[in-house]
Amino acid sequence: MKEIESLFETYKNAVFQKDVEAFLSIFDEHVRIFDMWEWTYEGLVSWREMVKGWFGSLGTERVVVTFDEVQVEAAGGMAVASAYVRFAAISEQGEELRYLQNRLTWVAQQKGGVWKIIHEHTSGPVDGETMKVIMKR
Repeated sequence: MKEIESLFETYKNAVFQKDVEAFLSIFDEHVRIFDMWEWTYEGLVSWREMVKGWFGSLGTERVVVTFDEVQVEAAGGMAVASAYVRFAAISEQGEELRYLQNRLTWVAQQKGGVWKIIHEHTSGPVDGETMKVIMKR
C-alpha cells in the first residue's frame, strides 16, 4: 500500500535531514509509543521532546535509516506495518561509524484522508543468558 510505504520514506528522510517537523508529521497527535529506550511516550508533545533530543545529540553526524522485510496489512481505515530497521551513524565525510538494528511495528489510521501513525512499538530480542538486548541481526 503506497500511502503506508510513504510513511517509511518520510521517516528515513526526516531522520537523515534531522527535520523534527517532517519526522513528527507522520504521527497522530495522540500517538502512543512503546519505545525500545523508554517505556512509553504518550502524545506528540512528549514524542517531540524525544525527537529533538535525539536529533540534537547527533552533532555533525547523520543517521541513515533502512527498512528491511517491510510488511503492511490494511483494512478499511486501519493499517499495521512491521519491519526490521537499521540505524547507521554517518560522519560528515560519509563514513559509517556504527549501527544498530531493531524491530518496528506501526499501527496507522486514516484520518481525513491522511494516514497517521497512532501507535509505534520498537524492540530487540533479549539474549537469555546475558539478559542484554541484541542490537544487530
